[in-house]
Amino acid sequence: MDTSEQTAIESVKQEKRRRRSVEEKHRIVEETLEVGASVARVARRHGVNANQVFYWRKKYREGRLGKNQSSKLLPVTLSEISGNKSGRASGGASPLAVGTMEIKLSQGTLRVAGNVDVVMLRAAIECLLG
Repeated sequence: MDTSEQTAIESVKQEKRRRRSVEEKHRIVEETLEVGASVARVARRHGVNANQVFYWRKKYREGRLGKNQSSKLLPVTLSEISGNKSGRASGGASPLAVGTMEIKLSQGTLRVAGNVDVVMLRAAIECLLG
């Protein structure tokens, strides 16, 4: 092996991550929805990873592109339930009242008691929120 022939390693300077506006994402997605359009080519032309464009397309079809569901804050009201020495609710409250959650929205009220499947709860809340 000849040591005089060494492979030169180029250092590639990566471009800083670019944040796209919702309008820009919509334009890119709509461009991919045109007849005969290639997602990979459209993505390359705009300097975006094709997988990212596929994700935007999915959100676009769900009507959720640009809507950040996790950042919505809802008002919360806590009420105290008086408990006795056993830790159970006292007074007129039933034993099921402990661990019960009630969510009031303009579209309806959601009451949850006991153990809950988080995925199902999220789906119910999203349906109520529209």
